[in-house]
Formats: sequence, structure tokens, C-alpha cells
Amino acid sequence: MPAHINRRTLLAGAAGMLAAPAIVRAQTVKELSFYYPIAVGGPIPAIIDGYCQEFEKQTGIAAKPVYAGDYSSTLIKALTAIKGGSGPQLAVLLAAEMHSLQDQDILVSLDEIGLDAEGKKWLDGFYPAFMANSHADGKTWSVPFQRSTAVQYYNKEAFAEAGLDPEKYPRTWADLTAAAQKLLKRDASGRVTRWGIKLASDLGNAQWTFGALANQAHQVLMNEAGTEAYFNQPKAIEALAFWRSLAFESKVSPQGESAWPQLSPDFMAGNTAIIQHTTGNLTNLRANAKFKFGIAGLPGKDDPRTVVGGGNLYFFKSASQAERQAALKFARFLSEPERAADWCIKVGYIATSPAAYETAALKKYVAEYPPADVARGFLPVAVGELSTFENQRIYKVLTDQIQACLNGAKSPAQAMADTQTEADRILKPYKRT
Repeated sequence: MPAHINRRTLLAGAAGMLAAPAIVRAQTVKELSFYYPIAVGGPIPAIIDGYCQEFEKQTGIAAKPVYAGDYSSTLIKALTAIKGGSGPQLAVLLAAEMHSLQDQDILVSLDEIGLDAEGKKWLDGFYPAFMANSHADGKTWSVPFQRSTAVQYYNKEAFAEAGLDPEKYPRTWADLTAAAQKLLKRDASGRVTRWGIKLASDLGNAQWTFGALANQAHQVLMNEAGTEAYFNQPKAIEALAFWRSLAFESKVSPQGESAWPQLSPDFMAGNTAIIQHTTGNLTNLRANAKFKFGIAGLPGKDDPRTVVGGGNLYFFKSASQAERQAALKFARFLSEPERAADWCIKVGYIATSPAAYETAALKKYVAEYPPADVARGFLPVAVGELSTFENQRIYKVLTDQIQACLNGAKSPAQAMADTQTEADRILKPYKRT
């Protein structure tokens, strides 16, 4: 019997014990708690608090957010609380954590909670790209909330200074490299004062950068079941080779690690002309950048392609059935078109449904600020984020090998071969015979 079956059996027993106190609670739900990550800048807690207050006015149910740090911290704290018997009924966690959360045996699917005809219609209303990390075993395990695609922000003034058209962004790797070479600046001593481009390669973010590059080379990185990964394929190697070439061949990007938290400050300080980041950073940059900037879809080997990211709402089996229904009601409340539009306007994440873009508020916002709608146009060429069982372990292995390649210690082929060997070992217990 596979190892994860044994583990699931043990966890199922423990989950039953955790659920027992919930069963005897009064079936009239007065309060929900949910864990929420603070992963980007801006007044997000105040916005979430406002939604919770509005939900309580409408339903009489108090939704209590627990702000728990970044996604990794939120995941750890939510798991600790659930296994301690005091966990939330739902949480916003990375969409890509679906398989790993399944393995913990703490989730309840929307199918088990129960969806009526209106509920099924609601579920079908999300953009398909944002549901890519929601399905497994024929069930739906989460719904989109704060979702994004990877995009590139570029300094329009730097483009003009370098003789590039600020309104025409590169669409291919070759054109991106050529533009970044023109954007690179050095002082009289040869020291770089402005990099052409920076991509995040730190732990927790390298896999998102690489997922986009792999899609740009037309390589899928995992199967839907999350039991297999495909890192040593020629196109995956080609994607890493392009990333490495930016630092070692064209020299438009620094060698070694570039950390996600530093990208926005570097961009706003004029230290790099292009950064790859989340759509959720748009409002922050719009408020704080002192120069004109653009937002563009990611260039590909031959044409633009990107990857989705961000957080979904997950529901936990330790909740009573009444609490599950209340949590589902809260999820539907948060994703109503008017609220999804408001979230998009105030924060910068892509609204999760086409209906949100038909609201008067979002139509007006997009008309006044067209860059806010750029990322949505790339959803048809987006893929789901890398998601497997033992997700964090796979991310760590991949990141270590990417960094070894970017600091010159390994070739792209060797880095991907070593990633594949370790990924195969980690995922072996989850193979289905």
C-alpha cells in the first residue's frame, strides 16, 4: 500500500476527532474565522475588515479574519490551529497548495458541502484559468479569490531614453533580450546602475518565475493529479537556459539570487528597468512610482505566455456542516461581481469572473486606467501554477537547482536533471498503480 494511503488513514482518524466538537455546536452559526495572508503592500486589512462587516450586516454572521503573514506563514498557522482543534472554517491559501492540503486530509470539497443549481452556476462563472489549480479526483477543492498572472512592469521613461517605443513592449525572448541590453546602464567605472530586467529566484517565488518560462517554451511541468513532474524535458531545460542567459550571456540581469521583496523597491528607485511581478502589485506601484510605467504580458519564446498565481479560498472538514454552509455563503459573498470588481480596483488583483468586468464600477475604472485590464487579456495563454504533492519540498528542490544554475555552479541541463531525480524520489509514494 502506498505510504500516503497509510498517512491519510491516520489523518482521517485524527480529523474525525477534531470534527467531533464542531458537530455538537448549535447549528445556527454566529461566527466564522478565516486565515488571510498579507503578502503585498497596501491597505488590505482595512479592505478585508470592511467586507467582513458588510457580510455580518447582511447575514448576522461575524467573519473574523486572522492576518497571518505571508502565504507560507498562513499555511503553517492554519494547519497548527486546525490540528489543535481551534482552527478556522476557511482560509485564503495558495491555489497551488491544493494537492499538499489534500494530503493533510483537512479539506472538504465543495461537492461534499453541497451545491444547488445556483451554486453550480456560480462555480462555472469563474475564469477557467483560475480554476486550473482547483480540481482533483473529480472534485472541486477551492474557489478563486485573490488571483493574478505574472506580468512585467516596465519604466516607460527608461524605454524612451534608450530609444525604445514605450507603447510597444517585446513579445518574444529575443526582443526582450535586445530591449534589456539597450536599457542596461553602467557608470564610468563599469558598475551597473540600472539593470535591464530582474526576475525573482528566491525561495517561494522561483517556481512561479520558472513556471511562466516553462509555459513560454510550451512545457507543462506536472500532471493534473500532482503525482508527476517534468523538469528534465528539453523545453524545460531551454526555459532555464534562457533565464541563465540574461545574466551570463547578455548580462542584462544580475547573476545569483534576485529576491522578490526587493524587486518593487529596485524598480521604483530606477535600479532596474523591468521587473516580473504580480498584478496584485499594480495599485502599490501606481501610488508610489515617480515615473510613468507600463504593464505587459510576459514575452515568450515565440509569443506571450504566462502563469496564474495567487490565493484561493479553502474549506476545512473540521467545521460542522452548518459552518461549512456559512463558509460557502461567505465565499459566494466575496466573489459577487460588485465585490470582485471593488477588490480589483482597490488592490490590483484580476477580478475572478467575467461578470465583474461588466459592472459599472470596473468598466469605469478600466476606461480611465486601461493598464488595469492588460493582465486579463493574457488569461487564455496562462497555465496553472506548479502544484504537486509535497509542494513545498518540490519548490525547495527546484529553487536550489535554479539558484545553482543562476550563480554559475551548474548548467541548465544538470540543474534540471538533478531536480527531476529528487522530485521523482519525493513523489514516488504518491504514484498510483
